[in-house]
Amino acid sequence: MAKYSRLEVANVMAETGMVPLFFHTDVELGKKVIKACYDGGARLMEFTSRGDFAFEVFSVLNKYALAELPGMILGVGSITDAAAASLYMQLGANFIVTPVLREDIALVCNRRKVLWSPGCASLTEIARAEELGCEIVKLFPGDVYGPQFVKGIKGPCPWTSIMPTGGVSTDKDNLKSWFDAGVTCVGIGSQLISNEVLKSEDFDGLEATVRATLATIKEIRS
Repeated sequence: MAKYSRLEVANVMAETGMVPLFFHTDVELGKKVIKACYDGGARLMEFTSRGDFAFEVFSVLNKYALAELPGMILGVGSITDAAAASLYMQLGANFIVTPVLREDIALVCNRRKVLWSPGCASLTEIARAEELGCEIVKLFPGDVYGPQFVKGIKGPCPWTSIMPTGGVSTDKDNLKSWFDAGVTCVGIGSQLISNEVLKSEDFDGLEATVRATLATIKEIRS
């Protein structure tokens, strides 16, 4: 079961402003990535379920985070159906992120009060997600729609909380464009945890990048 309620997760997303995204089949490598992000100040991690037996890897990583990293909240992304969402929630996923809006996923997550963040690409989809109880909507793919799309949404719907994924980098100008447009937080994958970092196992560098990115977000918001 999830350790953190959907409101607790939403609050941490809003407070920190960033959700790192990551997937790898190597469990030990995964532990080091999560630890580096944690030491850099991140308190959320989206494990993107994109490989064979990914649920087994997540199970080990979540147990590790619970035992060794107090306050680290692990969730799962790239979920496309209610069965997968239910499986990961049984393994303790604290939030579920999807590339599309699916009502069956909303139902199983709401039943357990687990935050779910559906990928939406229109104001109609966003409105429906909020009607289904969504706290923070995922704008996906973010690089297709951009900050101006967010600004357009926030005009008639200032209550909407948005997390763009795709098209977000650690660059200050990029981050400023998103947060100035009104996003609640951003999801960053390969622009933060690159293949180069994984191949070289530069976890000290990753920790420093996470810390610097969080500091940039805080500065932009102040």
